[in-house]
Amino acid sequence: MTALHDDLAETGAPVALRAYRPGTAPAGVIPQQRPAVEGAAPSGPPTDTTPVAPVEVSAVDAAWTRFTATHCPEAREELILHYVPLVTAVAGRIGMRLPSTVEHADLVSYGVFGLIDAIEKYRTDRAVRFESYASSRIRGAIIDELRAMDWVPRSVRTKARAVDRAYGELEALLHRAPTEAEVAQRLELPVGELRAVYSQLASVNIAALDEMLAGSDDRPGAATLADTLGDRRADDPAGSVEAQETKYLLSRAIECLGERERLVVVLYYYESMTLAEIGRVLGVTESRISQIHTAAMARLRTRLLDAERA
Repeated sequence: MTALHDDLAETGAPVALRAYRPGTAPAGVIPQQRPAVEGAAPSGPPTDTTPVAPVEVSAVDAAWTRFTATHCPEAREELILHYVPLVTAVAGRIGMRLPSTVEHADLVSYGVFGLIDAIEKYRTDRAVRFESYASSRIRGAIIDELRAMDWVPRSVRTKARAVDRAYGELEALLHRAPTEAEVAQRLELPVGELRAVYSQLASVNIAALDEMLAGSDDRPGAATLADTLGDRRADDPAGSVEAQETKYLLSRAIECLGERERLVVVLYYYESMTLAEIGRVLGVTESRISQIHTAAMARLRTRLLDAERA
């Protein structure tokens, strides 16, 4: 192959060269820098004489610069709109530990005040990132507003958590519902003081009557908490049946009485006559009517008890 290349070189014929891939060289050969060609763009990393493009300043940095220098309301509004997602994230984390009665939108509105306060008090020359500083301010604003709106003192909330924790620990240990004495012993409190705590905790948890029950959808007519409350004006089915049965048994028992005893019972309970008036109707004394009434009541009671046993 070498002789063939020499012959081609002598005859002036073009020599077929191996394909060259930039950045590669045969083993043992150190690649040399190609000579620069006039008009060609310089290759390789820029030297000190290569002009560097100016760094673009973001809109947030520009807003911080304007707000720090002039406290411009427009710049503050831009910063508030930019960091609103931070408020939403903090409110979401706090809302996970709150009851369902607390609206997420309310938490976000409370947190916006904390964000505004953080923007007003933040200094750009600090080594703390604004997101870290604002998160604590937003969380504090939400918690402060929740405490201000809470009608239950913090001490009662602390007692409620302690009682719930004691109940959970005793249930896991005893595998049953603990008694008051066991809970009081767990909390190292007298039973009387524990009952006083229960009376304080009665007003801790409230619920709206129009709140949808768990598992219900938001359609009109869906089940609410008010639907589960009993109507005292409505008739109790079981009580109505028992009353009808009692009337039937009582009427049967009255029919089994003697004529004079039945007449005394009817005049006394249905006609609302006194014993003296019944005595004048029957031509006997009031004491005799009282004896007849007592005997009739004893017989009726006996018959009703026998009917219940049967």
